[in-house]
Amino acid sequence: MRQLKVLISASAALLLTACGSADKAFDASGTFEATEILVSSEANGKIMELNIEEGDRLDAGAIVGYVDSTQLFLRKMQLAASLRSVDIRKPDIRKQIAVLEQQIATAKTEQQRQENLVCAQAGNQKQLDDIVNNIKYLQKQLDAQYSSLSKTTGGADAEAEGLQYQIMQLDDQLMKSRILNPQTGTVLVKYAEPGEVTAAGKPLYKIADTDLIYLRAYVTADQLSRLKLGQFLRVFVDFGSDRREYPGTISWISDKSEFTPKGIQTKDERANLVYAIKIAVRNDGYLKIGQYGETSFNE
Repeated sequence: MRQLKVLISASAALLLTACGSADKAFDASGTFEATEILVSSEANGKIMELNIEEGDRLDAGAIVGYVDSTQLFLRKMQLAASLRSVDIRKPDIRKQIAVLEQQIATAKTEQQRQENLVCAQAGNQKQLDDIVNNIKYLQKQLDAQYSSLSKTTGGADAEAEGLQYQIMQLDDQLMKSRILNPQTGTVLVKYAEPGEVTAAGKPLYKIADTDLIYLRAYVTADQLSRLKLGQFLRVFVDFGSDRREYPGTISWISDKSEFTPKGIQTKDERANLVYAIKIAVRNDGYLKIGQYGETSFNE
């Protein structure tokens, strides 16, 4: 019986030693996280469609819904009608000054004829002077009318330009009424439903790219001296009885020390100052946000 007790004690000690060795088989530990994006509404109004569910995988640029934009569209049509009205009211300068130009051309022809008669001493100098003065008068009328019509046209052009900018603003608002998915990823949380009234800046859903996931771990100052950006590390994850290894790369190293998070390691170790690092790991579909992982610095 005594030998049996000794054997059991020895086995227990060996098991504890093995467990202790397993616990120290890694250099740092932490949890997985991903780059999350909170997608918010860019328009005010009722949500007409929002075709997403939690767990859906969406492509970047996909239109997943839209907010009611009826009033914006009607406002755009009103501005388009105003723009056409401005174009119709714009004067045709060439046609409006054509009569004066024709009168001046006729007067100049008469001036040439009268000069020939005066040179041949068959004409009246006073008639020639009257024709010259009439041409000057007509030219002043032409200049005044051209200036007036140019200002009217310039004002119409400026008004049309202002209307075009307003239409461009409405086009931008109409574009923002569509709900576009910003990046490829998986929907984590859905905050709104079709039929609800939303506002600009109000969250609609949260999405994260889970193809590339990051193990956020903490290392001591001594360990930090062995690490650098881009360095290859081995990452281990437990799946019940299955323990898998993944290749990882250091993508970020904090430049500030902090106290170890309470959920990491023992009470004494939590009092130590550590540095946070992120290890990028290509997800095979099994890794989840918040899952626990470990890393080893030995390649």
